[in-house]
Amino acid sequence: MRWDDLFDDLEGQLEHELSVDEVDLRAEEERLRLGRLALRDRIIAIRGSEPKHSPWSIRLRLMSGRHIDVRPDTIGRDWFSADLVGDGVRRSQCIVPLGAISGILLTRSQVAQSLAGPDPEQRERGLSARLTLGFVLRDLCRRRTSVELDLLDETLAGTIDRVGRDHLDLAVHEPGSARRESAVSQYRLVPFAQLSLVRF
Repeated sequence: MRWDDLFDDLEGQLEHELSVDEVDLRAEEERLRLGRLALRDRIIAIRGSEPKHSPWSIRLRLMSGRHIDVRPDTIGRDWFSADLVGDGVRRSQCIVPLGAISGILLTRSQVAQSLAGPDPEQRERGLSARLTLGFVLRDLCRRRTSVELDLLDETLAGTIDRVGRDHLDLAVHEPGSARRESAVSQYRLVPFAQLSLVRF
């Protein structure tokens, strides 16, 4: 009878140790998964978990100190396009360089959504996931789109004339007007590192 009790006790201890090891292993796997999550992944996860036609948005704090509310759309390698949300917004679409974000203010449910990470179907795997900020700016240049650039210390309006590897040439003119040589007040070289937001 005592042997049975001893074996039952040993079996209980072994099961307990195995379950503790399994819990520790799962906790370590979760820490590793969270350690691999990028800011880009968390934005994709939030975008994918929100209903398509609901009035959701995320609030960004930019390196310039400005706060904006956006609804992300296409997410590239180092940027995303978004609809600007809120009162007083002159232009409805923008491009946000990921490097220009100093913080994202989320609701409790958005934090949980973002920590889940993107589903494999949500993860941007096509062409847009490989496109860099320079490529997108070259497209705006090719289209001769009038833009407003929010820089770290000022806002400039104009048309992008050229895009280099790490900078762009902006013909500065009145917001919303067509680029005419007579309307251009100056030509400015703007490093990508100075861009907080591109509105168009």
